[in-house]
Amino acid sequence: MTTLTRQDCIALDQHDKLAPLREQFSLPDGMIYLDGNSLGAQPKAAQQRAQDVIQQEWGTDLIKSWNKAGWFDLPSRLGNLLAPLIGAKENEVVVTDSTSINLFKAIAAALDIQVNNPEHTKRRTIVTERSNFPTDIYMAEGLTRWLDRGYRLHLVDSPEELSTAINQETALVMLTHVNYRSGYLHDMQAITAHAHAQGALCIWDLAHSAGAVEVDLNAAHADFAVGCCYKYLNGGPGAPAFIWVPQRHQAHFNHPLSGWWGHATPFSMAPSFEATKGIRRALCGTQPIVSLAMIECGLAIFAQTSMADIRLKSLALTDLFIALAEGRCGHHPLKLVTPRNQQQRGSQASFTHPHGYAVVQALIERGVVGDYREPEIMRFGFTPLYTRFVDVWDAVEILRDILDQQSYQVDLQRNAVT
Repeated sequence: MTTLTRQDCIALDQHDKLAPLREQFSLPDGMIYLDGNSLGAQPKAAQQRAQDVIQQEWGTDLIKSWNKAGWFDLPSRLGNLLAPLIGAKENEVVVTDSTSINLFKAIAAALDIQVNNPEHTKRRTIVTERSNFPTDIYMAEGLTRWLDRGYRLHLVDSPEELSTAINQETALVMLTHVNYRSGYLHDMQAITAHAHAQGALCIWDLAHSAGAVEVDLNAAHADFAVGCCYKYLNGGPGAPAFIWVPQRHQAHFNHPLSGWWGHATPFSMAPSFEATKGIRRALCGTQPIVSLAMIECGLAIFAQTSMADIRLKSLALTDLFIALAEGRCGHHPLKLVTPRNQQQRGSQASFTHPHGYAVVQALIERGVVGDYREPEIMRFGFTPLYTRFVDVWDAVEILRDILDQQSYQVDLQRNAVT
């Protein structure tokens, strides 16, 4: 693959069936954006949608828009639009709150189900990865500390440790489907099956999966899932997240954040809580309508293609980036941390470099936007809806030049967000 030329990459773009979708995004001239795994690009339709919400729905119709513009049903309607991307059925997903808050609900519900199972009531272990996204670990730590029922976290250091870590003492397995640092893709179906065989439940964080890799939650018989909408789904900075609860768990989905939007009759203003039926019991408080509305613009683009086609292009882009980076920059201290095996790779390529932060900042100055994560990891995310093959070629050429010339500034003062 390293024998390809830039012209070959242009030809690949010309034959790419997803190429026309790029025109539906606002992408700055002169920028190669490889950070869609952190914040997706803006759909062009988002600006008009925001104006409609602010000027007409809020500005003119005001409170009537809860009914007239469908604000009240928006979390459910967006959830049904998102459902096909993750293998969910209708009325199994709502878009609401943040990933952290939704994970809190899912952990609480899973532990509640286990405590109320006479055979599992004494299970007290939650298994996750030490390299999991920190907030996932923090939320589990916080909830179990406040419950004060003897729960403990078992942090594994490699995927290979999971099979033995998940045992008869495990109440819950909580994993991110695609690791945010390395891009390692777990075998959801196999891990879930093993957990269930041991009597444990499984929560999957799809923050780096939804819109990037093929996911089939129901086929995997997963128990709960959460994820954000601002990465590959292109919902906007800080966009509300989603939570998936399969039909088989909905009647027993109980959590302590029992806000009025999850009430059976919210406008009865009853002094005691009665959970609604179905997926809306995962809702909590009043929804942030302006940011919620933007999510539909990204989902509308996904409706024009398939996750199979997206995944095919994703693997081709990451294969190309890895081959070119190693072929043209291999004499530098770069180390690939993303799996070469396509079955274990998400839609990113991560390399370590002793001066990774400085190199990423030099790339950004040259118009190639990736990001940095400790320790020493340079992350490059590939969003097939708008990333081109020629972008990969040009990005690696700029990376090569920066490394060859050592045109990066060591001991930079780091930004708050890296």
